[in-house]
Amino acid sequence: MRWRLVLSGAVLGVLALNGGIPRNVGAADETAPKAAATWDDLPPVRPGAGDWPWWRGPNFDSIAAAPQRPPLRWNATENVIWKADVPGRGHSTPCIWGGRIFLPTADDKAQAQYVLCYDAKNGEKLWQTQVHSGGFMRLNPKNSHASSTPACDGERVFVPFIVQGGIWLTALDLEGKIAWQKKLGAFQSMHGFAASPVLYRSLAIVVADHLKDSYIVALHRRTGEVVWRINRPDYNLGTYASPVVGRVAGRDQLLIQGPNKVFSYDPGTGNLLWTCDGPSESASATVSFDSELVWAAAGFPKRNLLCIRGDGNGDVTKTHIVWKKENNMTYVPSLLLADGLLYMVADEGKVTCFEAKTGQVVWEGKLRGAFSSSPVLAGGHIYVVNEAGVMFVFKPGRTFELVAESDLADGGFATPVSCGGRIYLRTLHRFYCLGTPK
Repeated sequence: MRWRLVLSGAVLGVLALNGGIPRNVGAADETAPKAAATWDDLPPVRPGAGDWPWWRGPNFDSIAAAPQRPPLRWNATENVIWKADVPGRGHSTPCIWGGRIFLPTADDKAQAQYVLCYDAKNGEKLWQTQVHSGGFMRLNPKNSHASSTPACDGERVFVPFIVQGGIWLTALDLEGKIAWQKKLGAFQSMHGFAASPVLYRSLAIVVADHLKDSYIVALHRRTGEVVWRINRPDYNLGTYASPVVGRVAGRDQLLIQGPNKVFSYDPGTGNLLWTCDGPSESASATVSFDSELVWAAAGFPKRNLLCIRGDGNGDVTKTHIVWKKENNMTYVPSLLLADGLLYMVADEGKVTCFEAKTGQVVWEGKLRGAFSSSPVLAGGHIYVVNEAGVMFVFKPGRTFELVAESDLADGGFATPVSCGGRIYLRTLHRFYCLGTPK
C-alpha cells in the first residue's frame, strides 16, 4: 500500500520555513557497522516459485514468477477460489511463504495490532497473534495502523508497526509465536507509517523516516541485535516509501527516495554510496532498478520522475541523471519495469508507457478512479486495482490494450499479488483468492 498526503496551509508554512535537509545523511549515528564476519552467519533467503515473500515480490519488481496463468476476470461468484473475512483494518499487501499467507491488521477501536495467518489453499485462518495494544498514533485518513507489508525468510515473519510513540519491529515464527520484538526508536507521526522492511543476507532493514531524528536500522534476523544504524534527513512533510535492495552497476545497493533526493547505501554497512537531487520533497512510491539504472517518482509539492545511472559516488546530480519528467507523474503507486518499458499508473488513473532508457513516451491511456495500489505483472498481463475495488487488466507492450475490468464491490488500498496462477487481493473487509477452477 502507498497513499496520498493531504496537506494543510500550516504544513506548507512549515515547509517554507524549514526547507532543506537539517541533518548529516548517512553518518554512522548510534551504532557503527559491525564486521560482516560477526553478523553474516545465516543462509541466503531462497523463496520458492509459489512465494511472494515481501513487498514487490521475490525480485523487488512486482513481477510474478513464470509460468502461470491467473484469471483475467471475476465477480462475486466467478473465479473466486475462496474468500475470508479480515478483522480490523489494514492496507498492507499479503506476504506468502510455503503455502501460508501473513497479513497485518489493526482494530482501531480496541487499539490492537495483529498478524494473521491463512492457509493459501482454502483461506482457513491458522492463527492470529496480537503484537501491540494501546498507544495508537496520528494517521492520515487514507492510511491505516497496519500498512506495512511483512517480510519472510522462511523461518520468521518480520512486521513493523508504529505505536506508543515509537516504531517497533516484531519477528514471529511461522506458527505465530513472537521470537523477538524491538523498539527501534522514537517516531513522530504526521500521517502515519507505510514503509515495509527489506531482507539482505542476515539482516532485516527498516527505514524510519519521520519528522525528527529519522534513521535506518539493520538488525540480525535471528537475534534482533542491531548491526548498524545511520541518520536520515528529517522530514517536514513525512515520507512513506519502502526501500529495496538491488544489484546495480556491479554492487548491491539499498535504494530509497525522499526528501528531495534519491539515496543509495551499502546494505551491509549503511555507508552512503551516492545521492541525486529530486524527484520531490515527499515520496510514497518505491524506486525501480535494473543492472544499470534507477527510476524514482515522487510526489509533493511537484510530481516528478527521474532516471539515474547507478554507478556513481557522492552527489551525482550533475553527472548521472539520464532523463527526467516534470509534473503529472505518479505519487503513490510505484512504477513497473518490464522488458525495457516503464509503466506508470498515476494516482488519477493516467497510464503511461515510457522507453525505460530514454524516457520517450510510447503510449498513454486512462483508467477510471483513484489509485493508491501499484501495478503487478503476471501471466503476460498487468493488473492494477483502484480505490473502489475495480481491477483493471491490460497488456504490456507498445500499444495500450485494456483486456478486462472486474469489480468485487469492496474498495481498498492494497496491491494485489500473484502466486501459482492465483491472484491474492486484500479489500477493505475481505481477503480474496482468485483463480480459474480446475
